[in-house]
Amino acid sequence: MSENLLDAAMEPAAPPAEDIPEKFRDAETGRLRVDALLKSYRELEKRLSQRFAAPAADAPEEERIRFRRAIGVPDSPEDYTVEAKHEMCGADPAINAKLHAAGFTCDQVQLVYDLAAERLLPLIAEAAADYEAQKQVAKLAQEFGGDEQFRRVAPQIAAWGRANLAPPVYEALSTTAEGVLALHRMMAKGEPGLAREADAPEAVDEAALRKMMRDPRYWRSREPEYVKRVTDGFKRLFGQG
Repeated sequence: MSENLLDAAMEPAAPPAEDIPEKFRDAETGRLRVDALLKSYRELEKRLSQRFAAPAADAPEEERIRFRRAIGVPDSPEDYTVEAKHEMCGADPAINAKLHAAGFTCDQVQLVYDLAAERLLPLIAEAAADYEAQKQVAKLAQEFGGDEQFRRVAPQIAAWGRANLAPPVYEALSTTAEGVLALHRMMAKGEPGLAREADAPEAVDEAALRKMMRDPRYWRSREPEYVKRVTDGFKRLFGQG
C-alpha cells in the first residue's frame, strides 16, 4: 500500500480473494497475480490468432478444410447455390471450380454472378449492336458501290425520310440495311410521303413490324424468310405490296 494515505484511498479496492481464480491468486496474500493473468491472456491471444489465420500452403488438408468451413466456403464447387439474375449468367461449373479453388464463399460467388449480369451483359449487348450495325453499314456500302458512294447518298435518304415519313416509321427503317434500301427505292420512285397522321390500323401494323425487327431472327441470324416477312410488311404499309 502507498505510504500516502490519500493516494491509497484512491486506489481501486482489490477484488475479494474468493472471486479470483486459484491460478491467478497468490497463495500467501490472496491477492491477484497480475503476471500470471498477463501470461494467460497472451497465450489466449496467440491461440485465437492461430485459429483464425489462413493455413500455410503446406498445412495439412484437414486443417485447410476446417478453416474453409469456418469462413463459409463449401466442401466442393457443386455445393454453391447460384440464383441467376439472367439466363445468360447462370452457374458455370468451370467458373465455380476456379472460385472454389480461390476460397470464395457462397455469398461471394453469388456476388460474382450478380455483377456479371449487372455490368457485363449491357456491355455485351452494346458490342453486339455495334457489330451488327457495322455489318449493316458494310452491306449498304456494297449495295451503293462503296463507302464513299453510300456516304454521299445517305444524307439525301435521311432528308427525304424525315420530310416524308412519320418519325417512328423513319426511325424503324433507318436501323437496318433493308429499311434504308426501301427508303432509297421510295425516294428514287418519287413515292408520295406517308401520312404523318397514320390511321389506327397502320399504327398497329407499324408497331408489330418494329417488334419483329427487334427479334434476333431479324437482326442477328438474319433468317431469310423472317426478314422477308418484315420487308413485305413494310411494303404493304407503304402501299407497295
